[in-house]
Amino acid sequence: MDCVMRKAYAKINLGLDVIRRRPDGYHEVKMIMQSVGIYDVLSFKKSEKSGIFISLDHAELPCDQDNLIYKAAKLIMDAYDIRSGVEITLNKNIPIAAGMAGGSTDAAAVFHGLNELFQLGMSLQEMKELGVKIGADVPYCIMGGTALSEGIGEILTPIPAPPKAYLLIAKPDINVSTKFVYENLHADTLKEHPDIDGMVDALTKGDLKGITDRMGNVLETVTVREYPIIDRIKGEMLMGGAENALMSGSGPTVFGIFEDKEAAERCSESLREQGFAKQIFVTEFVENDVKAEAREG
Repeated sequence: MDCVMRKAYAKINLGLDVIRRRPDGYHEVKMIMQSVGIYDVLSFKKSEKSGIFISLDHAELPCDQDNLIYKAAKLIMDAYDIRSGVEITLNKNIPIAAGMAGGSTDAAAVFHGLNELFQLGMSLQEMKELGVKIGADVPYCIMGGTALSEGIGEILTPIPAPPKAYLLIAKPDINVSTKFVYENLHADTLKEHPDIDGMVDALTKGDLKGITDRMGNVLETVTVREYPIIDRIKGEMLMGGAENALMSGSGPTVFGIFEDKEAAERCSESLREQGFAKQIFVTEFVENDVKAEAREG
């Protein structure tokens, strides 16, 4: 096999709680992770020259060892003593610095891609154990679908996907530092925590209202204070018919869950017309075995 292509799906957090800051500096979390139909496309090709060669279509991203794609490829090639080279091409669609695990999901695609390209025979568990060395979100991105994420993000429990619904996803024209958000979060003083256990129960029962009623993200206490546009987008989505709206991850991306696709599309146009965001998508939830397509609208 000389060439392999993989889709790398973005994620949102239907619920995100931070339990505490650990002595080692990491934060202990409890989150519901969900794949959505926005994805990057990566292609992998064996190279006659040894080394890792990355080409991409986005000027903001590095092509060297600072890129998570490079780090993932090097980790795998060192672990499996792969002497030949690899050429990796990235077509970027997921918004950058958006709270949607764009870098982590690209790294996860490298595990799947090189596993197939070089016929390494890695199991999903072996990929996840290696992947956590790159970043806490990488094991989830390797697995995809719907999952309860605990620990620093590496303890994953698959759960049933939400019922069919439509997602309006909008990333305002700002970039948010995940490090800044976590450094300014005071987990021990949080007064409210999302009901993650209740959301797991609602997901298990296929209860969309039970899911949307429990949406919450404690990181909003930091990010929304710095960037009020996030709250304005949430408000616009709620007025536009969303069952609920929430910031994903450390932000600034906001998503709304709609039962009616036409309402989601009308709200999309309203957000665009008012200049709230340029990167706006109407899409759906993605399960592990579903090849959903996103439409940038």
